[in-house]
Amino acid sequence: MKEGIQKCNATSGAVYGMGLIGAAIYFISTATGFWMGVLGFLKAIIWPVFLVYEAFRYMAM
Repeated sequence: MKEGIQKCNATSGAVYGMGLIGAAIYFISTATGFWMGVLGFLKAIIWPVFLVYEAFRYMAM
């Protein structure tokens, strides 16, 4: 008998990666200058924070 067989899927990493790329494109394309583009990239890295914050704010109404 085979013991310890474990199946794992890494789809959440792919979803986060695609979200990172999409958010980076959006934030950088709306930037008005170089430093706003840098700030946009930093926002793209932490986009789930904005998503969860807005979801909790919506549910609190």
